[in-house]
Amino acid sequence: MKALAIGIVILAAAVFAALPPETAGFGLGWWDDVLVFLRGGLPVIAVFIAAIAIFIGIADLKDRADAKKEARASKEDSSKTGG
Repeated sequence: MKALAIGIVILAAAVFAALPPETAGFGLGWWDDVLVFLRGGLPVIAVFIAAIAIFIGIADLKDRADAKKEARASKEDSSKTGG
């Protein structure tokens, strides 16, 4: 419950900071700064997301290769035991 209240307060503060006082009648008018931050930050965030996706893809390929090896080993063991 405490986290919910804190989240609502922070969200309200962020909206207050971004609203232009000329239009809304209140606010700090930081929207232009928010846009500059997003324009500068999006490429960096995209690189991080791409790197994470690549690492996940490599791990998935390794897991599939290990699963195939285990399946082959299991087949060989069952054929050796006559089962």
